[in-house]
Amino acid sequence: MVVVDDHPFVRLGLRSFFELVDEVDLLGEAASVAEAERLIADIAGRDRPPDVVLMDILLPDGDGITATAGLLGRYPGIAVVALTSVSDGNRVRSALQAGAVGYVLKDAGPDELLAAVRAAARGEGGVGASLALKLAEPRPPGASSLTAREWEVLALVSEGRSNREVAEELVVSERTARTHVSKVLQKLGLRSRTQAALWARREGLAPRE
Repeated sequence: MVVVDDHPFVRLGLRSFFELVDEVDLLGEAASVAEAERLIADIAGRDRPPDVVLMDILLPDGDGITATAGLLGRYPGIAVVALTSVSDGNRVRSALQAGAVGYVLKDAGPDELLAAVRAAARGEGGVGASLALKLAEPRPPGASSLTAREWEVLALVSEGRSNREVAEELVVSERTARTHVSKVLQKLGLRSRTQAALWARREGLAPRE
């Protein structure tokens, strides 16, 4: 994982926290967009890109939203989690549209932050409930073309289920589950499972008890 934040104290706190988490390997830190690009290029050149990047939205030489889109254009396998104090709905939506799989506020508790990193590493993501309320938008035109099975898949995605768990629930192969999820995203015009989960919950597909 790589942390991108221009505040030394924030980076110190994150470093101290993740050093206590065995499953997280902190590969480096950056204080700007340019520094992050150099760091990630260096890591990718020596081995492979980091699995997860914690990206601040406001940086001294640019914004993390544009940086996120640029990184994902070069390294599609990276999962970006926006970590910021900005809870403005437009910025949250822009970060997700740029490809971020999660959005966590800096005042979030350690459990919430770690959960976001773990979800991102699994190819999932999410935002806090308070942020989700800021993201209401019109029903995507492709929603009417979803099949009954795709609505079922969407409901499972809204519960945070992984492709493997979707496959087990529907008694299909993981490859088939992945295909269903991809078709749902395509029809809804969404870029990530996080966006799909938020949209599904707004449509009343709440996680089952």
